[in-house]
Amino acid sequence: MKPSFTDSSVPAGLSRYGWTPALDDVFAGHRTAGLVPARIVRVHRGSCDAIIEHGPVRAAIPAPHDADPLAAPCTGDWAALRPGRDPELVALLPRRGAIVRSSASRTSHGQVLAANVDTVVVALSLAAPLNAARLERFLALAWSSGAQPLIALTKADLAADAMAAHAEVGALAPGVGIVVTSATGGHNLDVLTALLRDGTTVLLGPSGAGKSTLGNALLGEELLATGTVREQDGKGRHTTVRRELVPLPGGGVLIDTPGLRAISLHDAADGLEQVFAEIERLAESCRFGDCAHESEPGCAVQAAIQAGDLAERRLASYRKLQRETAWQAARTDARLRDERVNRQKSISSHLRATYKFRDRQL
Repeated sequence: MKPSFTDSSVPAGLSRYGWTPALDDVFAGHRTAGLVPARIVRVHRGSCDAIIEHGPVRAAIPAPHDADPLAAPCTGDWAALRPGRDPELVALLPRRGAIVRSSASRTSHGQVLAANVDTVVVALSLAAPLNAARLERFLALAWSSGAQPLIALTKADLAADAMAAHAEVGALAPGVGIVVTSATGGHNLDVLTALLRDGTTVLLGPSGAGKSTLGNALLGEELLATGTVREQDGKGRHTTVRRELVPLPGGGVLIDTPGLRAISLHDAADGLEQVFAEIERLAESCRFGDCAHESEPGCAVQAAIQAGDLAERRLASYRKLQRETAWQAARTDARLRDERVNRQKSISSHLRATYKFRDRQL
């Protein structure tokens, strides 16, 4: 359920950003300690912009004690701040969910793109050819966050055949709503606005998809940076350089994000089940429970491919993303195992040093 943004029992300044009585209960201990609730609007190096009951503040972020980037503050987080002349972030409240992709570094850590999101709007330009594999990745990223995906087909005024594109995208996105839009022409902006009236919405998509232009149309003013796309390939530059959260005039809040060229999945097994729901349903009818959907007798998935009911490309994409997710999970398990071993070695080394010091005192 989306949080209510109009509950009269919570502070007016924060209710506009999604604060609820349930969050107030979670915050009770922090309030006793003299801290104040805040929602993080954007994150800088060593600080963050946040909204508290009385307005915006810039708060310092102490050096992290945890090396895992998943524990770092991000746009959309609810936080406890120490108020005063120099506000400081003290703690993050538990997240309802988060959009996480694999880090661009060689570590097995994930990178949080946004937290506490209700709706993920995946923006795709109708002025560029559809990249089916990339759309499936975006949808897996969205579903695995616990949010509801929604596809916005942008630049309808430049589309050769918007209805055909709608049908093509719909075949790749079971259970996902699709809205054909044009920010310049205002086409279906009222429909999209109504769908995003409550809760927290994040805009995702490749560079040049028109995310920021669409965001400005929803906001009713030019708050988000926009840019042009190259004519030869339809790709754009990263005009949005950081994630930021802004309130929508009709209710709810919007998080804009930089365009994503690389979408590596992190802990996305549940998301894949949603994206490839038709394959999951077919697999239930296979003769063998461990069917690999290759050449096994009684394979319902291969039967659907032979009958033309399932595209072979779709199965290949499913397998590829499954392998990637399994590989990432194995890397994460190995890292956690190494961290446990290193902690145990550190404890043992400390104990040996303690015993030697004690023996010398005897």
